[in-house]
Parts: sequence; C-alpha cells; structure tokens
Amino acid sequence: MTPVERDVVIRIRELTKRFRAADGSRPAVLDGVTFDIRRGETLVIMGGSGCGKSTLLNCLIGELPVDGGSVSYQLRDADGAVDITRADEDAVDRIRLRFGVLFQSGALFNSMTLAQNVALPLLAHTDVRPDIIDIVVTLKLQQVHMLPHRDKTPSQLSGGQKKRAGLARAAALDPEILFYDEPSAGLDPVTSAAIDQLIMDLSGKMAVTSVVVTHEMDSAFRIADRMVMLDRGRVLRIGTRAEFDALRRAEPAGLKSDEERLIHQFLNGDTQGPLTDAQGLSEFERLLVSSRET
Repeated sequence: MTPVERDVVIRIRELTKRFRAADGSRPAVLDGVTFDIRRGETLVIMGGSGCGKSTLLNCLIGELPVDGGSVSYQLRDADGAVDITRADEDAVDRIRLRFGVLFQSGALFNSMTLAQNVALPLLAHTDVRPDIIDIVVTLKLQQVHMLPHRDKTPSQLSGGQKKRAGLARAAALDPEILFYDEPSAGLDPVTSAAIDQLIMDLSGKMAVTSVVVTHEMDSAFRIADRMVMLDRGRVLRIGTRAEFDALRRAEPAGLKSDEERLIHQFLNGDTQGPLTDAQGLSEFERLLVSSRET
C-alpha cells in the first residue's frame, strides 16, 4: 500500500444510484462515481442543481441504499476498511459514531435548548456522567461562539446561529470526519464567511476530515484543499483548489475542451456555455434529479 493509499479515509468506487420514475424507468442520479477522500483534508463537492451532489452525500453517510459500487471507510484504529454499502446495520452504526453531519437546515430539535441539542449525541451514545456532558457542551458551544445562547431554543436564533449550533452538535463526539450539506445556503455574505472560518478552524483544531457539499463558489474557494466537480451524476474533474482557480481565471478562448468550458462556466456563473446548452437529460429526468437534490 502506497503512502497516498494509506492516507485515504473514504474510498468511493463506481458508485451508482437510481430512482424510479413514473414511467417505470430508473435514470441514474449517480453514474459510476469514483474518487478518494484523504485524511485531514477539506474536500469540496460541487456542481449545479440536480448534478447529484446531495444524493452523493446521503450515500456517503449511509442514508440511501445504492444500486452499485462501494463506499469504504478506513478509520483510525480500525482493523480494516468497512464498505457501508455491504455492511450490516450494526457495523454502519459504528461508522456513524465516528462522523458528524451539519445538515442544511441545522436540523435542531425545536423543543430543546441549544445545550440540550448538543448534549443529545453524548446522552444517546456514551455513558459519560451528566456533569462531564455539561462541560463538553460548554466547550463545543464555545468553539462555535454560541455559549451565550446555550439556554435559547432554535426559534430564538438567526439562520447563521442555527448553523453554528448544528455544527457544535455535529462535533459533540469528536468525530474523525465532518460532513457539511450546503453550510452557506441562505446566509448573507458576512455570515457565510464566518461559517467558512469556523469550518477551517475546526478542521485545524480537531484534525478532522471535512467533506463539504456546496454550490457557493466564494465559500468553496475559501475552504477547499481539493475539489470534486460533478455534472449529471458523474465526476467531471478532481483537483486542488489552485488547479480549479487557474481554470476559473483562464481566458475562455484558451480552453481546450468542452469539459474545461463547462467547468469555467460553472465557476464563473456565466449564462452562456455547455451547461446551459446541454440537452443530455430529458426534462423529466432533470426534474427528477432536482427534486432529489432539495
């Protein structure tokens, strides 16, 4: 095994996911997705609406069954890799205890205070004493600058504050991996930048692997070590932030392929180009994929 292979924490191979349409067909929302996620990096998964990125995230965390391929976790101190697409539920649950998820809405329980929300994973999955749990909750809320709001309920918070609180809960069990589903969605530019800074701070201080699904390019280029670009359920390109930035800044006349022109269009938000000209999916398939992404 090479040093790079030893550095892989999640290995995705030929991942395929289909949804049944009303006419009985089963269009592929993910079509042979293959890439690695390296230990300690911040990997951004990006692409337009309906490209499959949220479906991919749900497959990575074991929330959706797949139709083909594998998602193998190689966690610290583990005896070997575990493919969650073939493992039993107990094995998958053990993997889930090693990662945290910040959902797009924050997914906080409205009947609980912030402190109670953050304490929930500790109460459910550990035998830690209540006084120790309270200390952990204090530390996690402090990390995301939400300690003064610990006794508030989610209804008393702004969108950005809910995201911060959701991040504190996702980090409660000191996970090896943090997944983020559109962490900047619905936030103003200043709040979005603050959430990005938190992601970078937590990645550094906790030495976690971060996987961020987003279509917000300002955010992506602030936080990414590497980027994966999806288009119509397939991996279009994988590269470093610098490589994507060079493509973003390139002169259109110098682009060598339709793939480069498509990526350039997406990164710059241009209205003209392969993305808007492509007719690769039927209108029904586009609507189907888009509905699965929301």
